[in-house]
Amino acid sequence: MKCKAPIFISAFLLTTGQHLSAQNIAIKTNALYWATTTPNAGVEMSLGEKSTAQMFFGLNPWKQSGGDQSSLRHWMLMPEYRHWFCQSFNGWFVGAHLMGGEFNAGGVKLPFGLLSTLEHHRYEGWFVGGGITAGYQWPLSRHWNLETSLGFGYDYIQYDKMKCGSCGEKLKTGHTNYVGPTKAAVSLVYVIN
Repeated sequence: MKCKAPIFISAFLLTTGQHLSAQNIAIKTNALYWATTTPNAGVEMSLGEKSTAQMFFGLNPWKQSGGDQSSLRHWMLMPEYRHWFCQSFNGWFVGAHLMGGEFNAGGVKLPFGLLSTLEHHRYEGWFVGGGITAGYQWPLSRHWNLETSLGFGYDYIQYDKMKCGSCGEKLKTGHTNYVGPTKAAVSLVYVIN
């Protein structure tokens, strides 16, 4: 996987950097994303009293432990604009997000029969898409907040399907159009005033 994330992050910071001087900035991490063994972090900054922009990044660079060749390796970048109904970093918000990344996954049995072919095949490729978000943020103290959010949208996914294993024979090259949940987060947020 070629990591193009630094280019996206730099472009985002250059276009929004002019607003950083006297605004609130928050650093966050999504506990639900950590449950997939994916380290992740986000930076969100206020653009006004009722609007913020955030950049979120997740990277899972390793195979799973246990010697079974299972893998959920991927990286994902998700910029998002939010409108807050009360004030930035407090209460209900709605937003629009974009997303993109690359993946190399296989040998994994997911709960509830989700992506059942992933157990016996490996998929490698990339995705790009976007959607809408809704959520709520609770201030816990002067600097700490708790946030929940859900997103729904569309992803275009380009992939190669291979027999399971790191050197599997390529069975198919294809693409799919996904419509459904694109985000689920329970995040711990540190707000820098």
